[in-house]
Amino acid sequence: MGQLLVRQFDDDLKRRLRERAAKHGVSMEQEARTILQASLLRDEGRGPGLGTQMANLFKDIPDNDEPLPTIPDSPARPASFDE
Repeated sequence: MGQLLVRQFDDDLKRRLRERAAKHGVSMEQEARTILQASLLRDEGRGPGLGTQMANLFKDIPDNDEPLPTIPDSPARPASFDE
């Protein structure tokens, strides 16, 4: 296993890491490993964003680049749910 030495570690960050490690009942070193592992695994599982997924979903529809129809200048009115 490899080793990592982190220099110029902010004092407040070190304090917060120490408190978080104590809260979880582990060493600061173990807590740092856990944080790094969780962060890196989450990043690997991240796919394209929702906007990209939607664009890809509709990109092959013919005439997809046509402008949207205009809406007449009538005031909006609330929906009625009366039956």
